[in-house]
Amino acid sequence: MHGHQQLSLFNGHHGERCFLPIHVHDVETSRPVLVLLRPGRTPSGREVRGHLRRLVRRIRCQWPTTRLTIRGDGHYGRPEVTAWCEAHGIDFVFGLPGNDVLRAGVETAADDVRTRRAEQQTPVLRGYAETRHAARSWTTQRRAVARIKATALGLDIRFMVTSLPRGSAEWIYDTFCCARGQAENLIKMHKGQLASDRTSCRSLLANQVRLILDNAACWLVLAVRDAIPRAHDLARAEFATLRMHLVKIAARITETASRVRIAFAAACPQTALIRGLAHALQPAGP
Repeated sequence: MHGHQQLSLFNGHHGERCFLPIHVHDVETSRPVLVLLRPGRTPSGREVRGHLRRLVRRIRCQWPTTRLTIRGDGHYGRPEVTAWCEAHGIDFVFGLPGNDVLRAGVETAADDVRTRRAEQQTPVLRGYAETRHAARSWTTQRRAVARIKATALGLDIRFMVTSLPRGSAEWIYDTFCCARGQAENLIKMHKGQLASDRTSCRSLLANQVRLILDNAACWLVLAVRDAIPRAHDLARAEFATLRMHLVKIAARITETASRVRIAFAAACPQTALIRGLAHALQPAGP
């Protein structure tokens, strides 16, 4: 960034001017659902609530009775967001910043994990606990789960707030919450391998259009990858690998009145795959 883009603000955490876009991905299919350019500052609760309201409204147009669960980091666990989710029957699992009250609520479990690690002389020992918590800005108590990790350096405790009434603290953190790591991988691919972080236009609208085009490119690449046979090595490849094997290759193009011929080099290793993709992606006839 050159610093003259609209709403590119200085962020103290990153130490530079930046945008902080919101990325929403469907992890099951790897598809981007929403990529919204926004200023380089932490979103407020009202802003997050507005984005979620519009997103849920569009989802409900297609799946009106589906039970939704929203997972996000601590920026999304604002009082306005949690109250809105509860009022609309939407479950949530959000990161929760730790404080003395939360740590006191899991002190017994934390002391047990710390003691057992010292007795067993293991490098790392993990444990889980839960408590009821009511922050000063909340209107009710909510369930808070904790992941407790004891090492030779001390304790590391991570908290999550959730509306889920069932499921152990271990399941909520390790199975449900940590699955957001795949969403983070998708964001990294979106930024690093599709260059969606190139928002160098001065106009905010122009930069948002860039993100829309990056989203379209992402859907196209995923459509190609989905058409690759599952037994093939490229069936789970990342975008950069697909580009090197299927896009950045030399070929001779011949256009006629009725067809386009593509001639590859005799030594092209992916000729058979590309031929198969051409048939798989060809639209069905009338």
